[in-house]
Amino acid sequence: MIDVLVIGSGGAGLTAALKAKELGSKVLVVSKTYPTHSQTCQAQGGINAVLKEDEQDSVENYINDTYKASHKLGKIENIKLFCEKSKETITWLDSIGVPFSRDANANIAQRKFGGTKAKRTCYSSDYTGLKILHTLYDQCIKNSIDFLNEHLLLELLVKDSKVNGAIFLNIENSKIIQIETKSIILATGGYAGVYHQCTTNSYSSTGDGIAAAYKAGAKLSNMEFIQFHPTSLEGKNILISESARGEGGYLVDSKEQRFIDELRPRDEVARAIYKKQHQGDKIYLDLRHLGLEKIEAVMPQERKLVYDFMKLKMEKDLIPVSPSAHYTMGGILTTIDAKTTLENLYACGECAQSGIHGANRLGGNSLLEIVTFGKIAGENAAKNSKNKETFEVERRRVQEIEKELEEILKKECKTSFYSTKNELGKLFFNNVGLFREKKKMQKALDYLENKKEEIENFGIADKSKIHNKNLIELLEFKNIYLIAQLIVKSALKREESRGAHYRVDFENEKETFDKISISLKKEENIDILFEEIV
Repeated sequence: MIDVLVIGSGGAGLTAALKAKELGSKVLVVSKTYPTHSQTCQAQGGINAVLKEDEQDSVENYINDTYKASHKLGKIENIKLFCEKSKETITWLDSIGVPFSRDANANIAQRKFGGTKAKRTCYSSDYTGLKILHTLYDQCIKNSIDFLNEHLLLELLVKDSKVNGAIFLNIENSKIIQIETKSIILATGGYAGVYHQCTTNSYSSTGDGIAAAYKAGAKLSNMEFIQFHPTSLEGKNILISESARGEGGYLVDSKEQRFIDELRPRDEVARAIYKKQHQGDKIYLDLRHLGLEKIEAVMPQERKLVYDFMKLKMEKDLIPVSPSAHYTMGGILTTIDAKTTLENLYACGECAQSGIHGANRLGGNSLLEIVTFGKIAGENAAKNSKNKETFEVERRRVQEIEKELEEILKKECKTSFYSTKNELGKLFFNNVGLFREKKKMQKALDYLENKKEEIENFGIADKSKIHNKNLIELLEFKNIYLIAQLIVKSALKREESRGAHYRVDFENEKETFDKISISLKKEENIDILFEEIV
């Protein structure tokens, strides 16, 4: 039997696996894709930390900046721990070989990101997330951690509010497998895939772990808060990191006039761009004044992306940009110990609502969160497993799921769910996006409710069992459909504007909503309520 089962192989999952293994646990990492494919790669710009306390910066300033960005929905105790551990986290990453960029004195280089007055963001050129991910994976291989790739999480096994295993679909051959474990860590990423064709995320960001936790009875929190990154390539949804603005890039309109402080919090910058665009203007990122030498030194990846996808050169051309759904602040509610509301179940990374980001995440905080709370999750899951005896779990549910999948394969493919997925992505970007109001959000909810029977009866054209991508994407879409309901129902309940959740019909922040939202499964219904931050 596995001591610690880690589901997800991005930065959070790999860090958790390393910590659990260090503490003597038998660890298995199960992933839908492969470790080097995870969304961690998209965190290009950097990872925050206070490396030196002086007149320029301090841990106290960092705590205040993070809490301010959360719009009072962050948990002070958790934020304090997170910020205080930042130097320790960077020192550890440096010690295991992350190739951070260096300044003239050979110290780890730092750049300025939005929402702060300090240069606090450590970086590795503009490949920071990728370099961290590859280094963590190297360490996992070095420490002989076992991996099971290409397995899609279907369900968590729960008895008496205790999680004791999980069921997966083997993508290679469509076989169902059950894995029993003493502790589970969910590190399955976020749910920006709901905004299909309007997101910087990969197609695999479909909220599988969050959906499984919800169906198992775990509390979810703050599902209405989605961060829209201000600068993705127009028409491509390819991220241009905040590092471009942190290094001095401008945002200009079609008259080449700057119209906002580029390093305001992301929600403010994204809304300013979106508003201009809806007035018929075009928005550009202007880096020409930085010069080729600096651009090549600090953002070579982004220069290449711009040329490959737009045939434009950063040092010569204005780069057309537009906001895209980028990061999800909500997720599985966790404590400071990375515990969920179900026994034996832990969560970390973007799938967790860990009390750090609240209504809006500071750029540079996501990478720090996955490593900081990945370690915490790994440690506590390992400790939880130590005193538990081996047990057996009945396999009845495996047989039921096998029958359910056979039924899907038998169904006639009358309509394609792909068109519904495209419709849903655009509808949510327009109606549950940067600017929200009751009428538009209700239209989105009505769409979901009207599609319920159709979605339950979707068939697929591909009837094979070998690498059936059609089947996988249908199962992922069913998770997207569930997550979409949770987003819009939470957004409708929060009758105020706060951080990334901006309502034109309730433009002010209200003290009565200084609470986290909770999404909970009540039989077959979604229950949305608000809880005090304690």
